[in-house]
Parts: sequence; structure tokens; C-alpha cells
Amino acid sequence: MGGDTDAIERVYRRRRRPPWLQLGIAVLIGGNALLHAGRFGDPYGDRYGPPLWMPLSVGVLFTATLVRIVLEQLRAYTRVTASGISVQGRLRSRSWYWADVYDIRVEPALRGSGSSGPRWLTYLYDFEGRRHLLWHLDDWQLGDPYAEVSELCLAAAPYRSLAWEPSPRVEELIRRGAARRKAWTRAGYSAIVVFFAMFAVDIWEVATGRPEHLFLLLVVVPLAFFGALGAVLQRLTTGPAAAQP
Repeated sequence: MGGDTDAIERVYRRRRRPPWLQLGIAVLIGGNALLHAGRFGDPYGDRYGPPLWMPLSVGVLFTATLVRIVLEQLRAYTRVTASGISVQGRLRSRSWYWADVYDIRVEPALRGSGSSGPRWLTYLYDFEGRRHLLWHLDDWQLGDPYAEVSELCLAAAPYRSLAWEPSPRVEELIRRGAARRKAWTRAGYSAIVVFFAMFAVDIWEVATGRPEHLFLLLVVVPLAFFGALGAVLQRLTTGPAAAQP
């Protein structure tokens, strides 16, 4: 029994070095943007410079991005045992017994085929159709995540009370969840387009000597558009039942 248990015991941590070159470039670009934002920001209300909340927002977002990357590299891991799967995320950890695991699937990453990150990620699906990322079980850390997941499911079969068989109810929940994520992703990209459109409007207001509405144009309008479009797309793609908790 000890040999069978050892066959499924594994831990997925960061094995490959982070893309230091890309991260260094991002740090330089973000630091330069923050430096210029702080240089031209005027806390005393100079009408020729951006308000103080702009450099502060840039600083908060820039710092949060760096902290997220560091936590992903140093803390996150996935542990598989005969009892189930444990995931340590950036801040919190979660565990599932094998009886609570519906499926483990390798799916394309949202970023596509860029060289600065994985192209394929692995997710655990529970019986409510919710998916959870299995950290470092991807093509950035493993040569063949598909083969790894197939071997993992085969090794876990004796510890499950159910076979790895599809359930129509769970598959429908998974489909609705995928449609919901797709709807909000499209809303996010559209909100970015609206942000740049509002930025152009702000430049036009400055050029024509009209009163500026910086916070309204660059914050309120994109966020409102994001929320409204996301809700509409979710309703259209998943149906009325998906909006219910």
C-alpha cells in the first residue's frame, strides 16, 4: 500500500526561473511611468498637471502587480496526496478530498501563446462546476501537462468513490461558468477601449479650453460601461437562470 501511496504523492512548485528579462522591462516601464506621474502631479491643484489621485493610483496598481508576481513565485504550489489535492495560492490555501473532485482539465491560458508565461493551465473542477487553478501544473513548469494530468487522474482512480465520468448537470454548470467568464473578459477589453476613447475626449477638452472632467471620463465612465456590458453579456450568454446565486 505504501508503494501505491508514493505513486500519487507529488508537489508542483516553481521549477523554471521566472522571466526576469520581461519582469525587468515591466519594472522599468512601470517605474518610469510612476516617476513621470509623480513629477507632473500637483497636490496643490495646478490646473496644468494631473491631480494627485492619478500618480497614487499608478503607484498602487504597480505595487500590487509586483506583489502578486512575487507571491505567485514564492508561495504558490499544488500538493497531491492519496487524500486529495491541496492548493496554496498567493494568500490562502484550499483542499479537496478526491470524492469532491469532479475533473481535472488542462485549458488554454487567457494570455494566449506569449513567451512570458504558460500557454496551458490546469484547473480542478468541483461538483458545483466551479474551477480552481492548480498552481504550477502548466507547460511553463512541466514539459507535457496533458500527460501529467492523465497520469495523475489514473493514479487517483483507486482513491475515488466515483469514476471519471461526465455528469450532464455538472457539465452544464461548467458551460455556464465559462460563458460568464468570457462575457466579463469581453466587457473588460471593451472597457479598456472606452478608457482610451475617454482619454481622447479629455485631450479634446483641454485643447478647446473646455472644463475637464478627468475622474468622470477616466474612472466612472469605463467602470460603469464595464459593469453594464458585463451584466448584459452574461445575461445573453448564460440565460436568466445563471444570474441567480
